[in-house]
Amino acid sequence: MGKKKHKKASRKNREYAAESPRGGSFFGYGEDGGAHRRARGGRGAERLLEDFPRLMKSRQSEQFLLGALVGAAAAYVLSDEELRGKLVKTGIKLYSNVVGGFEEMKEQVADLKAEVEAERMGAE
Repeated sequence: MGKKKHKKASRKNREYAAESPRGGSFFGYGEDGGAHRRARGGRGAERLLEDFPRLMKSRQSEQFLLGALVGAAAAYVLSDEELRGKLVKTGIKLYSNVVGGFEEMKEQVADLKAEVEAERMGAE
């Protein structure tokens, strides 16, 4: 390993040791088999959980989470053939009910027009 890489790794280890709750001890390059990196990752996860409420105050985070939830739901629905079939059937029924409702309204409007026209003709 080159001197530059070794110096850089040693500096990172010292920086980590300064942040470490265990005190000022630090590991040389590779002496702990990467345990200090795993420990740092664990602390990062704890920090993320601690900072989660603050992160959720941002509008971007809310939009991202909503998009992730909608995407996950869509992926689940599209991957489950039985559920997808039920949703398509429900959608077709809903569409036919809406179209039927509009047709019914058109008939009622036509009946009202005919009644008004009949009253007007009878009044003359």
